[in-house]
Amino acid sequence: MASAARLDRWLHLVLVVLVVTSALRYISRHGLEASGALVLTGAAAFIAVYFFRPLVRGRAWWPTVWVSSVTLVWAALTLAAPSFAWTAVPLAFAALEVLAFRYAVGVVVLMTTVASLGWLRIVDTFDPTVVAGPVGIALVTVLAYRSLEQESISRQRLLEELVAAQEDLAAVQRRSGALAERTRLSREIHDSVGQGLSSINLLLQAAEQDWDRRPDLARSHVRSAASAARSGLDEVRRVVRDLAPAELEGADSIDALPAALSAIASRAEPVVRIQVRVHGVPLTVPVEIASALLRTARGAVSNVVEHSAARNAVISLTYHADEVLLDVRDDGTGFDLRRPRKAGLRGRGLVGIAQRTESLGGHVTIESTPGDGTTLSVAFPLDGGGQA
Repeated sequence: MASAARLDRWLHLVLVVLVVTSALRYISRHGLEASGALVLTGAAAFIAVYFFRPLVRGRAWWPTVWVSSVTLVWAALTLAAPSFAWTAVPLAFAALEVLAFRYAVGVVVLMTTVASLGWLRIVDTFDPTVVAGPVGIALVTVLAYRSLEQESISRQRLLEELVAAQEDLAAVQRRSGALAERTRLSREIHDSVGQGLSSINLLLQAAEQDWDRRPDLARSHVRSAASAARSGLDEVRRVVRDLAPAELEGADSIDALPAALSAIASRAEPVVRIQVRVHGVPLTVPVEIASALLRTARGAVSNVVEHSAARNAVISLTYHADEVLLDVRDDGTGFDLRRPRKAGLRGRGLVGIAQRTESLGGHVTIESTPGDGTTLSVAFPLDGGGQA
């Protein structure tokens, strides 16, 4: 649009310069007699009619009336003073702009004929260049305009397609973002809040059993359940805000992750005896990796407590220079990895663990045999300084 407007301004300037130059040339040769006055009047009328062009846009018959008027004034000037034929170029562009292409081409052919007749009128013998010149200029004018028009149409079409593609992409990204957020919330709630609710349920069951025989122990179980409920509520808020687990606050400490794993093991203690073992030289693990390890451990322990019927389990955290590994191993009933698992059992939590791990560049390994327990292993790569 900016290029088209700039071209219009140049065409206006060129036409005015050519009209003024042609009028001065005629006056310098023929003086300000009757014919000179008529040519000056015609030149002024030509410029005045030409500059009415912006008013004809978007009107039904005005473009045709305007082109007819300005062409008639131009033809009279050209037949009276052939030097005005040079103004045909900007006038042809104007006609091509306001009329349909096939009609504008007819106008250009008429202008070419008039220009040739005007020049032939003042030569003594037939000069082929007098015909070839206007025809060549007309041909170049039409082809140049058609090329510019086609390029403009193509560019507009591409722009519209690009805008449509961007809108489609934005819609897909919104849907993808919403789906990813739902998946994250489902995964984190299952692996963090789910384990907490399971612990609360077990503690309250233990309190009910000990309520009459050992009331002090029962009250201890209730207090533990209340503490677990508060922790679960805090964890829900953190999951919604996409924050690191509360146990990892100040996670720059090398001891933060092992301590958080020990807390998970202690909450499962009424049902399963869980040991926490740390191997290798401890490193400061990035918060997002530490959060993934902790939430994976919660989900795995929740599966052990709810589904494995295990009596013992081991959480192993192993540091290497280029990798950190977490293993959760139990002595429970296990399951057949080749058989599809029913919805609501281990499969849902394991899928969430795998999604979380792979999103951070890690990988998951599961080993299990019916009657021989289960081992879940996750590994995240690190550089030499403990960075992901």
